[in-house]
Amino acid sequence: MKKITIRNQRCPNCGKEKNQVKKGFNISGTQRYGCKECGKIYTLEAKRNAYDEETRKQALKIYYSGVSGRKVGLILGMSKANVYNWIKKNNEK
Repeated sequence: MKKITIRNQRCPNCGKEKNQVKKGFNISGTQRYGCKECGKIYTLEAKRNAYDEETRKQALKIYYSGVSGRKVGLILGMSKANVYNWIKKNNEK
């Protein structure tokens, strides 16, 4: 299998533009690249999996109105662990 050299990509480690190749995809589905000069494997445009502040506030508001953390997760389409982590952080403040 032939590696494709990518033009105009700059390695975040060594700063070189030459010898940048595609290296498959990471778990979230974004393209990974590799630098043949220094051996660094990197992703240019990583996806953020974080929820915005408005969603967090909404989850906390629903939870404190008497709904269980599991149910809040089901309502908002997220893991109940996210909700419980946000509750824990909110209680520490």
